[in-house]
Amino acid sequence: MPSAITIDSAELRLVELPLLTPFKIATGTQTRKVFPLLILRSGGVEGYAEGVSDVLPDYLPETNVTSMLMLREVFLPQIVGQSFDTPWQLERLMRPWRDHQMAKACVEMAFWDLWAKVLGQPLRALLGGTKTEVEVGVSLGIKEIPATLNDVAAHVQQGYRRIKLKVMRGHDLRLLDAVRARFPDVHLTVDANCAYTLADLPLLRRFDAYGLDYVEQPLAWNDYVDHAVLQRALATPVCLDECIRSSAECRKALAMGAGQVVNIKVGRVGGHVEARRIHDICQAWDVPVWCGGMLEAGIGRAHNIHLSTLEGFSKPGDTSSASRYFERDIVVERLETENGIMPVPSAGPGIGVTLDYDYLEAVSASVERFG
Repeated sequence: MPSAITIDSAELRLVELPLLTPFKIATGTQTRKVFPLLILRSGGVEGYAEGVSDVLPDYLPETNVTSMLMLREVFLPQIVGQSFDTPWQLERLMRPWRDHQMAKACVEMAFWDLWAKVLGQPLRALLGGTKTEVEVGVSLGIKEIPATLNDVAAHVQQGYRRIKLKVMRGHDLRLLDAVRARFPDVHLTVDANCAYTLADLPLLRRFDAYGLDYVEQPLAWNDYVDHAVLQRALATPVCLDECIRSSAECRKALAMGAGQVVNIKVGRVGGHVEARRIHDICQAWDVPVWCGGMLEAGIGRAHNIHLSTLEGFSKPGDTSSASRYFERDIVVERLETENGIMPVPSAGPGIGVTLDYDYLEAVSASVERFG
C-alpha cells in the first residue's frame, strides 16, 4: 500500500456529446448528453470520473448547474493540495455536506481511479469484484410501437440479456401486448421513471400478466412508502431506482417491503463507497441488484462496468455498447458488447480506459483548472 496520495491539481470540464438518436422517457426527450467531467492529478497520474447530473431536474433535483457549483466552490477547494490514504477517507470528508450525491460521486470516483492506478490494480479488484465480464441488457426509449418492435428485434438478435421498455401513462399496456405477442420468451422489464401514482393501481396490476422480471420506479422519485403499498398489491417485483440515494434509504425501503430489486447507479448514490454499502445491504436481504445507466460516455460507462463485477450484481445492467448512443466517444477504447456480454475494460490499471484528449477538446463547453 503506498503512502497517502496528494491531489496536486484538478480539471473540471462540462462536456456536450450529441446522441445518435433522441432518447425519450416519461419526463422528456434528450438529444445530447451534457455532463461534468473531472480529472484529478497526482505525480503525473490521472484519475477520471463523469457526473450524472442533467441539464434540468427531470431525474433528481441535482442539475449540472448545482453539481458544477458544488465541485467548483466546495469539494475541489477542499481536496486539491490535500493528501488521502484511501477513498473512504475522502468520502468521510464530504459526508457532512447534505445531498449533492452526484457531485460527491464525481470526486470520489475520480479518486478511486487515481488510487487504483497508483496501486497498479484494476478498479474491480479494489472494489471486491471477481468477474472479468458482465451480462448486459438494453434500455429502449419511448417510440411508436412498430419502431419499438423493430428495436426489440434488433437487440434480441444482438444477444442482449434483458430488454427494458420505457413506459408512461398511455404508452404501456398496448406496447406490452405487442412486444409479448412477438417476443413471448424474452427477459422483459419496464421503467416508468415515476410516471404513475397509487391512483393507477388497477392499471399497474395488469402488468402482472406480462411476465416481467420487474417494474422499475413506477411511483414518485422520493417516496418508498407508496412503493411498499404497491409491492404488496403486485406479483411482479418492484425495482427501486430514483428513491434510493443512500444505504440508509435502501435499508429503510427494504425493511418496509418497498421493492424486491434495487438498481444501483454509482453516480446517483455518492460514489463507489456508498454503492458498495447498498450492494452489501441488498445481499444481506437476499435482494438482487443491477447497475443502471445514465447515458454515460466512456468514463462513466467504465466505472459502471467495474462496479458490476461485484457478486450481488446478478441481473443484467444498462452498460450496453457505447456505439448505441454516440458516434464518437471521449475514450480511445471501444466499449462494446458481444452476445450480451461486456468485457471489463483492461487498457491499464484503474478503470481501464484512456481519454481521447483531441476529441475531448472539441466537445468541452468549458474547462476550469484548480491548483
